[in-house]
Amino acid sequence: MKALVTGANGFTGAHLVQALVHQGNTVVGLVRKSSNLARLSGCNVELVYGDITDRDALRTAMNGVDTVFHTAAYVELGIVNEAEMERVNVEGTRVVLEVAQAFAVSMVYCSTIGIFGDTKGQVVNETFQRTQSDFSSAYDRTKYQAQQLVDQYASNGFPVVSVLPSGIFGADDPHFGPVIQLFLKRRLKLWVGSDRITGVVHVDDLASAMILANQKGKSGDYYIISSGDLTTREMFLLLSQKTGIPVPTEVPKPLVRLTGNLLDPIGHLFQWQPPLSRERVHYIYDRCVRVDATKACYQLGWQPRSILETLLTSCPQTALSTEW
Repeated sequence: MKALVTGANGFTGAHLVQALVHQGNTVVGLVRKSSNLARLSGCNVELVYGDITDRDALRTAMNGVDTVFHTAAYVELGIVNEAEMERVNVEGTRVVLEVAQAFAVSMVYCSTIGIFGDTKGQVVNETFQRTQSDFSSAYDRTKYQAQQLVDQYASNGFPVVSVLPSGIFGADDPHFGPVIQLFLKRRLKLWVGSDRITGVVHVDDLASAMILANQKGKSGDYYIISSGDLTTREMFLLLSQKTGIPVPTEVPKPLVRLTGNLLDPIGHLFQWQPPLSRERVHYIYDRCVRVDATKACYQLGWQPRSILETLLTSCPQTALSTEW
């Protein structure tokens, strides 16, 4: 198979490229001229340079391709450039769909469980219909709108499957990875939202799920990709039991909310991403999305690692050898 991976240099994209190459596939990666290609170092991938909305670059990248794996996205909470996020997540997905359809190329779309909105702690599967009428963030809105485009193309006969991952973990995870590193270095003394429930999946398990979705998935279907969920407190307790490092102290909720309210206008004024903002505080305390990934295991034959193994294999090897 010859595959195109959009956002090939990103966290998910690079791991997917490596998995596809390892299986003997020919891989093309769409990256920007400004992209950091460190994750693709030593990987046998043909690179095409261009923006996700660049039709000419996408036509070049899709020439002779069988499947496109669309992972490119602007992922961020807090103070974001909403117009740019919409351009990348919504318009970018529209252009990828348009060119893929013109080239008769099938597609696997990397969506998110966030499209379901706040499930208020209810564990849901792929049949769940979103009940939240508003949106918790620009990311929430733009990924939902992108999914609507994907569903529209699928209903018109375009072969596309959507995978919906929960929180993606890995040793080079740019989001929660730095937190784990601080913890392992004994420098994380305080934390917030220990009761927040987080779904987790290892990035390599997500890559294998996307490949299986291409092989076995039904066009138009959703496949939730998650190894399960746990609270942040449980996450730190598991790591603490393995390392002997104390669990961080919980910061009182009223203080966290106050800090978010104070830092939010400052962040907007100076285009600065504060560690806490109203939006981030909302995700910590007020929004809870829980999911059941049985369908992917049953229909695709997906076999993810356990939550504990996901956490342990998401720790940097240098830290593992030092602490364990």
